[in-house]
Amino acid sequence: MSSSKDYKRQIMNDLAGGNVESIDSRSTQPEREYANFDDFAKRSSREERRELGRGFHPDRIPPSQMEPELRKAISQIKPQERDDVARDLFKHLKERGLSDRDLERQLGLSTHHASRMNEDDVTKLASFTYHSHPDIFQDVLADQPGILKFFSNPLVGAAVGAIAAKWLGKR
Repeated sequence: MSSSKDYKRQIMNDLAGGNVESIDSRSTQPEREYANFDDFAKRSSREERRELGRGFHPDRIPPSQMEPELRKAISQIKPQERDDVARDLFKHLKERGLSDRDLERQLGLSTHHASRMNEDDVTKLASFTYHSHPDIFQDVLADQPGILKFFSNPLVGAAVGAIAAKWLGKR
């Protein structure tokens, strides 16, 4: 477990420091360098965060590895952030014709009100979305990036690192 945390910490430090190798020699822009992940989450554009979230797809990270990460990450974010994640998931799923009440019954949620959902409910909703609607999951991660910093599985961390390195290399 310690090596997983160390690996995650190193990826986040590399991301925060802009530590990537780039083929082209364009100079970096100091105003675009991020001090840490929280700084990235605050100052990056939605499109930059969306690009980072493209690594989260069931074809790349199997649900069997992603679901425990989601459970752990959701348990660590602030209750208001958890509400925001649930609200965003419901909003996007509703646009696809899935009502919050139907999802409540289908997934065995304790409620269909985002503000009243517990960690388990949000985890079930996020897992369902990851597996069945990965594009929605990616959109929500772009809007609610705080959840990413709590992922520690090496495979998940590698996906974040690979996508971030690719994105940072384009700048």
